[in-house]
Amino acid sequence: MASILSYVPVVNRFVSNTNRTRTIDIPPVEIHNVETVPEKRPRTLKHLLRANHVNHCILYHGLEFHNHLPHILGSAYILGANTQQLHKIYDVEAEELEPWEPSPAEIVDDDWRDFLGDARYQRAYVDFFEDALAWKHNYQWKGVVEEYIYGGKEPLLNCLIGGLGHPLIHLAYAYEVDNREVAMEALGMAATQYNFLHKYIDDSSYTKPSALKSSQPLELFHKLASDKRLDGLFKESGPDNIQPLFQKHEDIVMEYWNAWILDDPVKDFELSQEAAVAVLVATVPPGTHSYNFFTCHILTTSHAVRILLPFVPPEFRISLARQWWLFAIAVYIAELRPKIDPDYIKPGDVAGKQWNYVEDKALNGAHAVDAHYVKAIRAIKEAARTWGDVHERYLAAAVRFADDFEGWTFS
Repeated sequence: MASILSYVPVVNRFVSNTNRTRTIDIPPVEIHNVETVPEKRPRTLKHLLRANHVNHCILYHGLEFHNHLPHILGSAYILGANTQQLHKIYDVEAEELEPWEPSPAEIVDDDWRDFLGDARYQRAYVDFFEDALAWKHNYQWKGVVEEYIYGGKEPLLNCLIGGLGHPLIHLAYAYEVDNREVAMEALGMAATQYNFLHKYIDDSSYTKPSALKSSQPLELFHKLASDKRLDGLFKESGPDNIQPLFQKHEDIVMEYWNAWILDDPVKDFELSQEAAVAVLVATVPPGTHSYNFFTCHILTTSHAVRILLPFVPPEFRISLARQWWLFAIAVYIAELRPKIDPDYIKPGDVAGKQWNYVEDKALNGAHAVDAHYVKAIRAIKEAARTWGDVHERYLAAAVRFADDFEGWTFS
């Protein structure tokens, strides 16, 4: 018989100390320490992550694409993939990856911030962080993260949303599978994808009262969808719209960004995860199968924040959640503000299907080697586990996505 605890949302199994500084206190997910476990399945994941680290760069295809192999391997492993499935994922994903190439120069302690945002230095940055791992932190990778992600006046933590949020996602998988190779890659991504977005977190003057009434993310998405000031802003959708958006309409972005104030941090973060699921699944009219590749990143970065929050120092947690919200606003506008219709997610359509059905689709279905498909399913399942799913809204979203998905749209 299942423990009564298994029916209680994870966040209700712990009692918070309300006298602390305002932060987001949620319990950690299960950590899968594959480094020392002797069984074959975790050993397989460890070896494949290491093989990817040695053989494949983190940025490829003209330094535009990100290496997602640790993301899908980690997601599939956590969903229960066996060794054969893990090998298949590796083989398929590795076909399009590229080997490392030398950087223009070496990076050292005195100049490591001088090349932030320059993807040509991906190899040099990973080497730099691995040197720190060996010589300064005795192979304790979390020490390297603490020094370079949280340290300094403008910590790298405040720009993990560069590069469509992949540094954030990569770092979350490093924590979840407790893997130093993935952690060093995440640091390399954070350094090479660093961009102008950091200033909104680093500079407190951007945080100020909004002209909009304080609201939750889903309600703010609805307002954004009908905001006529943004009509006709872009002819086509895509992430290339993000920088021009801030150049032309920073004031509007700031209005919406500052309208989410997290008065009740845990509840507000829960509602943000509901919104992240909705923006992927509830923007797709029945029969269209038009799941958007870029809005998927709103969900997978939200999942990454959920994974990281318990490990992030309390004073950084609110700003990390707000960093995600800034990213979500930017991507939603860049993708031309698709209408979110809650009626597209109907618990009544679940028809008796449970999470084991969804997991089977992720591991054995037609899209089992699509990194973003598997990651999205894993993200929805973890949200349900974290917050509970009495009304099966998360399950309904996962079932619809798993069954209805036929490939990504990019416009």
